[in-house]
Amino acid sequence: MKAAAVLVQLAGLAVAPVLPGLVQQWKARLQGRRGAGALQSYRELRRLWGKSTVDPEGSTIAYRIAPAAVAASLAAAILVVPVAGPAPRLGLGHDALVLVGLLAVARFAVAVSSWDVANGFALMGASRDLTFSVFSEATLVLALAVAALTAGTTDLAGVIAATAGSAVWSTPALALGSLAFAVVVVAETGRQPIDNPDTHLELTMVHEGPLLEYAGRDLAYLQWAAAARHWLVLVLAAEVFLPHPANAWAGLALLPLVLVALCAALALVETLVAKMRILLVPRLLAMGSAAAVLGIAVHVVAS
Repeated sequence: MKAAAVLVQLAGLAVAPVLPGLVQQWKARLQGRRGAGALQSYRELRRLWGKSTVDPEGSTIAYRIAPAAVAASLAAAILVVPVAGPAPRLGLGHDALVLVGLLAVARFAVAVSSWDVANGFALMGASRDLTFSVFSEATLVLALAVAALTAGTTDLAGVIAATAGSAVWSTPALALGSLAFAVVVVAETGRQPIDNPDTHLELTMVHEGPLLEYAGRDLAYLQWAAAARHWLVLVLAAEVFLPHPANAWAGLALLPLVLVALCAALALVETLVAKMRILLVPRLLAMGSAAAVLGIAVHVVAS
């Protein structure tokens, strides 16, 4: 079982680009278009990998190493998030706080690179992303805290095992944590109504804004990292915040189907909900935090 789990964890490094491709494919179908297919992300990465990088005038080493730092942080985060209870530690462990720290390192590297090149649109996107992260990271920590309190540990492998079955859903605590985590999924994947991944208008960009100066392999690293964020939050949603079987083999068998369904849900939200105003996004994220806090309170009262 451990060998299969480690293979699936390592496969996440290669499979992650499929998820944003699936979202785009589902969106195309919902909007009556054919779409480019779920493998379009791989085509984009291959195309970018064959192109040369760009060094803006005046940039320093901070700009140069940022893409690799972001990709390395997300690769480590993928290994931290287990896909089954008995998943091996791979030298990194499975602590939820380590995951939060790795995501923060990646966001910080992007912000530093935007400051280094001093591009107005890149700085605008980075400032918006950092503003949203104040709320999204708090919501992520609180949502994971609900699951951790239910399991009695911050180890994600233990959390996955403890939240399996139906017993933990006897109180609304985990359901409230799931509601908060749903907001985190939309924020971390850069989807509407918080951000629009398909926009080409610099004034409306959030996650895409800091990437404007990058090209070639650097941009490939950053686009893969964005896909890795999809993998991380959707696997957590499937393995922690949605009902899942206690048997690890059954969980591994169901995981692909759940991921496809979650991609379809993201596409449906993007199709039905328009992008909200920038100043309203913190309110949405704060509502997610409030739901998580209420879940913690429910757990404390119930115990």
